[in-house]
Amino acid sequence: MENKIMETIVARRSTRKYLPEVPVWEKIEEVIKAGRYAPSGGNSQSCHFICIANGEVLEELKEIVKTAFAGMEYDENTYKSIQNSIRLSKKGTYDFIYKAPVLIVVANKIGYGNAMADSSCALMNMMLAAESVGLGSCWINQLHWLDENPIVREKLYALGLKEDETVCGALSLGIPAIPAQPSLERTGNPVDYIK
Repeated sequence: MENKIMETIVARRSTRKYLPEVPVWEKIEEVIKAGRYAPSGGNSQSCHFICIANGEVLEELKEIVKTAFAGMEYDENTYKSIQNSIRLSKKGTYDFIYKAPVLIVVANKIGYGNAMADSSCALMNMMLAAESVGLGSCWINQLHWLDENPIVREKLYALGLKEDETVCGALSLGIPAIPAQPSLERTGNPVDYIK
């Protein structure tokens, strides 16, 4: 059975190596459009998308994030990805967006019960749209983890974040630097069918 949507879902991979050039704007706009058309609780449409494709701004943001993580400590109970962010930041080698030329930050209203769910739908739509137009993408959590850091928030305010918004996630976006990888078989996510 041919199904283009399922083909796109199965083909999508998280991209962590990008070419340095910014993709064609029409492709970026198509990706954002997919996020804007994601479902939302009560059709609230309260996701706020901040698309950063300015290399200088991205470098400033990367330095702020690296400094924030470098000032943290962790132990064996700390989430593994946060441990990695802290460890690499302390070494000075951390690039939380994998050198992607575009970062799309997704924010939503503080205190809104569906903020994360709505933003997750938008991010997933954007990842699938990126795959469909030949771009690579990767879900980025670091700005969500640092959402209450005043220096990070101040930078995000300068980029358009509103004071009544929380960062729910972000998406690195660009042209993949490596060829498409084959899909991995699912070994987790069990399913029980009751017929």
